Amino acid sequence: MMNSNETRVILTKEDLIQQFKNCGVAPGQTIFVHTSLKSLGFVVGGAETLIRALLEIVGEEGTLMMPSQTWKNLDPSTGVHWEEPQEWWPILREHWPAYDKEITPAIGMGVVAEMFRKWPGARRTDHPARSIAAVGKYADYITEEHDLSNIFGENSPVDKLYKLDGYVLLIGVGYDKNTSLHLAETRADFPSKKFADESSAILVDGQRKWVTYNTQAVDDVDFVRIGKEYDEAHQVKVHKVGNAEVRLIRQRSLVDWATDWMEKNRV
Repeated sequence: MMNSNETRVILTKEDLIQQFKNCGVAPGQTIFVHTSLKSLGFVVGGAETLIRALLEIVGEEGTLMMPSQTWKNLDPSTGVHWEEPQEWWPILREHWPAYDKEITPAIGMGVVAEMFRKWPGARRTDHPARSIAAVGKYADYITEEHDLSNIFGENSPVDKLYKLDGYVLLIGVGYDKNTSLHLAETRADFPSKKFADESSAILVDGQRKWVTYNTQAVDDVDFVRIGKEYDEAHQVKVHKVGNAEVRLIRQRSLVDWATDWMEKNRV
């Protein structure tokens, strides 16, 4: 019997290619993709189909990157293991597996990002908590160094995207998921900027070590507001792909604008 209550659209790879091209996705672009697969509707073949579609559009001269963060690999005192009792913290510190970029699964980045990090030819950065994966022409350049302390600043993967004059593609997600705004945080000068020690389990010469590093504390509390005001200031076109709202944004424009915004609005 037909279900007449179905509100989702069904999308093939060809549908996705056509609709993402209509959003401005084009050959040769370098794009940081943030995605909610289910927001699109029913994609025939799921995450695999979406990744194939985007790679097909950008082609051999293009590059895709996605978050592959493993933020459970941080000190329990930061709150990342909020569901576990405090008396377990010493055990977590001593036994949490060292980050292994071939194996360690991404956490909460969605099924697309998790499949993407294992894609043939994918490269992944060495950061034990904030890694990024990339496929394509500039994958090696984007992922080749990711300093422990300099997660989102100069020469980080998001800064390399800036240097490449790349794009941000938000598929069914908002600016709260827009990692590039953290680059603006590192560049902006505002009084409440803080640095904090973080710790992660990493492999040092094949041995697991619990390593502490100092890094800028990130704060995404105003990212949604920044996004709303950026959209208005730049008449950002909100496209539809299937059931999802989609934005394709030039990253340099966003980062420069957001840096200025933070200097004016963050106290």
